[in-house]
Amino acid sequence: METLFIPSFKAPARGTVTVPGSKSINNRALLLAALAQGQSVLTGALDSDDTRIFASCLNALGFDVSHDPEAATFEVAGCGGQLPAPKGGAADLFVGNAGTAARFLLALSALGLAPVRFDGVAAMRKRPMGDLLVVLKAQGAEISFEGTPGHFPLSLVGSGLPGGRLELDPQRSSQQVSAALMVAPFAKADTDLVLTGPIVSEPYIAMTIDMMADWGVEVERSEPQRLRVAAGQTYQAKARYQVEPDASSASYFFAAAAVTGGRVTVPGLSRQALQGDALFVDALAGMGAKVEESADGLTVTGPAQLHGLEINMNAISDTAPTLAAIASNASSPVLITGVEHMRWKETDRVKAMATQLRAMGADLDERQDGLLIRPAKLKPAQVATYDDHRMAMSLAIAGLANEGVTIEDPACTSKTFPTFFDVLGQLRAQSSA
Repeated sequence: METLFIPSFKAPARGTVTVPGSKSINNRALLLAALAQGQSVLTGALDSDDTRIFASCLNALGFDVSHDPEAATFEVAGCGGQLPAPKGGAADLFVGNAGTAARFLLALSALGLAPVRFDGVAAMRKRPMGDLLVVLKAQGAEISFEGTPGHFPLSLVGSGLPGGRLELDPQRSSQQVSAALMVAPFAKADTDLVLTGPIVSEPYIAMTIDMMADWGVEVERSEPQRLRVAAGQTYQAKARYQVEPDASSASYFFAAAAVTGGRVTVPGLSRQALQGDALFVDALAGMGAKVEESADGLTVTGPAQLHGLEINMNAISDTAPTLAAIASNASSPVLITGVEHMRWKETDRVKAMATQLRAMGADLDERQDGLLIRPAKLKPAQVATYDDHRMAMSLAIAGLANEGVTIEDPACTSKTFPTFFDVLGQLRAQSSA
């Protein structure tokens, strides 16, 4: 197994860090562009496993998508809601471990009439799809499972979407809500989507609604649990659609500044970003860091000593592992709550962070919906990453203000940030100069 030793920073992290485009925005934009009428170009686009998988699956479904990694662009020929026929009359999609590709493309396939088979890596076969599949079945899709019901591998044959009242339980993944919303304009009748359980990762639903509006489709939200999409609306192609820098990816460098007492700026981000994870900086402010917002981007300056806090991270759960990684360095306990849904991500992130931080000497309690982490001096250790990009990047930060850490399978960051360790090394070089 490949491993990578990440040494501690000998000086406070200081510098400007450019992070790649947002996966969440990129893959939503790919779907909206595919459904729009005309040619769209995404700029500042993310080149990663997840975005490449999404684009290749769209091509397999009959769409025309081209990708230029050097120019950081995707070009998409939209279908105006009339899905093309896959080559050979059917499609076989392998989505890897890309949750957005899995859920968004399930909903897209239900619009068409062609048989589509879905599968992914072993971890993807464990991730929940059932709540979305219930909605798609209610809309007339025929779904057959090859293994465990509600999970990949499966085959889907759509029949178009009739619309009407639909009920969806959102408490395991907000991606299922976003998937149902983005295809709703092409239903035969208005769609009334009723969310029947607690909402997790609300900012991602808000992101979807905002992006739909930007592309020409309005979602009415009379109350948090009720969403209405009028039939007959159409997405308008974008000659140039700029993808924001990834706020989740930025969180690691902000945390590096906070835990080492340094100062890091990430250009192109603000608290008004589409991505809720941009508000991770407020969690750091709650631990004593200074946050500045300017035309240059967001800047975090770390304090001489972090202090603890209690924080519900339900809305920004992708950054909860980042906060957990630096929590042991605080002068008082850090309590992270509201993130039970992290247990159904690429891995059970609550359990995984607890296990690997303990291997580094952390003093913590694992709770059903989060972690209680007490002050402790972390020690060097070799840590597992579970083929989970966020585990690898978060645990790399855990060693920066301690004595370093050895990361197993560092290449798993290719899911969203293939150059992460190079960029971290560049920040170390800037800080030591």
